[in-house]
Amino acid sequence: MTGMTVGELMAESGVAFGTSGARGTVVAMTDRVCHGYTTGFLRYLATLGEFAPGARVALAGDLRPSTPRILAACAQAVRDLGGVPIYCGLAPTPALALHAFAQGIPSLMVTGSHIPADRNGIKFYRPHGEVLKQDEAGMMAQPVAVEGRAFDAQGTIEGGEPLPPQLDIAPAYVERYRRAFGEEALKGKRIGVYQHSAVGRDVVVAILRALGGEVTALGRSDSFIPVDTEAVRDEDVELARVWAREHGFDAIVSTDGDSDRPLLADESGEWLRGDVLGVLCARQLGADRVVTPVSSNTVLEESRAFAATARTRIGSPYVIAAMNEQIADGGQRVCGYEANGGFLLGSDLRLAGGPLSALPTRDAVLPVLAALIAAGDAPLSALVGALPPRVTYSNRIADFPTATSRAILARLEQGSETEQLARIERAFGTIAGEPLRIDSTDGLRMTFASGDVIHLRPSGNAPELRCYSEAQDAARARQLNDAALSVVRDRLAGEVSAAAGQ
Repeated sequence: MTGMTVGELMAESGVAFGTSGARGTVVAMTDRVCHGYTTGFLRYLATLGEFAPGARVALAGDLRPSTPRILAACAQAVRDLGGVPIYCGLAPTPALALHAFAQGIPSLMVTGSHIPADRNGIKFYRPHGEVLKQDEAGMMAQPVAVEGRAFDAQGTIEGGEPLPPQLDIAPAYVERYRRAFGEEALKGKRIGVYQHSAVGRDVVVAILRALGGEVTALGRSDSFIPVDTEAVRDEDVELARVWAREHGFDAIVSTDGDSDRPLLADESGEWLRGDVLGVLCARQLGADRVVTPVSSNTVLEESRAFAATARTRIGSPYVIAAMNEQIADGGQRVCGYEANGGFLLGSDLRLAGGPLSALPTRDAVLPVLAALIAAGDAPLSALVGALPPRVTYSNRIADFPTATSRAILARLEQGSETEQLARIERAFGTIAGEPLRIDSTDGLRMTFASGDVIHLRPSGNAPELRCYSEAQDAARARQLNDAALSVVRDRLAGEVSAAAGQ
């Protein structure tokens, strides 16, 4: 790695920055690559005065089989630069962030979030917040070679040390919510927790019990299950319905792999959409300004519950940057959320039970608690039913080359606005009608005269094309999504391929 920068390492390895840090295949994420990324991260922090020899760096990871190896490589990079790795175990991303922000130290989380176990990633945190998009250029320019550090031909560290003893950060995460909401906030509620392979599966149970809930653990798995809160698997849909019938739960709770994105099902076992959950949480917290990506449900604006709202590109760094702008503009109770349900709290709040400090990174627990408490003695379905009738649905085409996705969007966006609308109508008119406007903030979001919305976007984390749809009811949103993906797969991909072959 002599003379190589993080940017050059990224190009060589194929392990690139997505919307939430570095991600790639496990095969590509060798010790050499993970050591190099961590080195670049810490050297960048050193230019900001946020890292120096002797400084502590907190590390944690999820339950993927590759995570311990990657953690060891990252910890060795910390040592090689003179830092002190603080191993926080296999723990939720928001629990790690809560600990590191409170200590004012850098941190990193080894996780691939919701993507399959043959991939993994590293999320980076500065001492008081996430690494944002404007930080990436500084990281990519840093040299990655460390004097005296050697790797073998497979990119494995030679002479590495084991991880240090684990620091238990879970109790502080549990106490955060017990203090804010009180020990009887969930008294009388019967709650199932779908544990699968989520790293926070036990701490979520502990939090719900600490607030007085009657909790039943369900579906624990020893193998990794890629639960995606934006595209819930059919088997998980059916599991929730069966558990609801069998146990009579008031709600079922789950998270994604690193437990920063929530899943919450109502009393019938129907999973709530993350962007609806975000609105319920923001309203329960009394937020005055709310930020969310362009892909989220327009129920945010139609609810008329907030003094100001803002839309961003998809990804927590963009949401955080916009939250910071809202705070600078005088917002007192500022928060954000993503369509995946991850909730970001930008302001310190005082709730009925006690204080709740800002946590400007995705959290799965806060929106779940807020919605359960907001429902009171009523069923969750009634809480959702009182919102304006706008329903979103998302799905994806897996193993779809990113280059093909980008070519399809470029083809639809060619020419003037009139030409674009005409091209979109030729492609999607038979399933959605006349297009009224397009939004290219992130991907291509198409709004039709019927009120239907189709939003196409290449994933920043994997070779797949995501489709977000919105309509007046759930059946129409799903039908629209299925039809739009069929158009992309069966027609537009072929047109792009034919054009490339000419």
